[in-house]
Amino acid sequence: MAQATDRLKRYLEDELGECRSEDVEQRLDELGTLEAAIGSAQVEAELNLLSALANETRYTLVRVLVAAEAELCVCELNAVVDVTESGLSHALSNLVDAGLVESRKDGRWKKYRATNRAVALVTLVEGCVE
Repeated sequence: MAQATDRLKRYLEDELGECRSEDVEQRLDELGTLEAAIGSAQVEAELNLLSALANETRYTLVRVLVAAEAELCVCELNAVVDVTESGLSHALSNLVDAGLVESRKDGRWKKYRATNRAVALVTLVEGCVE
């Protein structure tokens, strides 16, 4: 922490022309307020969401469900990705846990659809890549 405080002091000296210990303390308080406003629970939830997409199989499933704009049966999704049934089940479970996919039983079939969160994220990513 001392090294970070020293760098902050040098930065404030450059920005302000001079830097007093009160300036450093004030800036540290402001930064602490920003960190507290985000909250560790929020950061953890966001990291879980991003982690769910950080796998080719899971991302492909989300993209297909968003593009379909409808429910797809697990058997249809299995035809899209080259993984075992167990791997598919695990990937879909992760996506459901992250709030990107919803599922429902329809007789003996299980169907999945993308959530609004998934649609928003895919739209955002598409806009960044083009």
